[in-house]
Amino acid sequence: MIRAQWVWELLDADGMVVPEPVSPVFTAQFDAEQWLGETWRGLAGDGVAVVRLLHDGAQATPPVDLRAG
Repeated sequence: MIRAQWVWELLDADGMVVPEPVSPVFTAQFDAEQWLGETWRGLAGDGVAVVRLLHDGAQATPPVDLRAG
């Protein structure tokens, strides 16, 4: 059985995917959201402006703007 995968797509202010840092892959949406809650400030400091949660490659939630935090 293949487990569902959740991963954050990390975008810069121009909407381009940033090569680093890279989101871990999660098996539960809760774990992915918890990780973002713990790391969003560091991600914003690394130039990540917006994140999108992907579930098996499809966008699962609205984008989250890290600059508004």
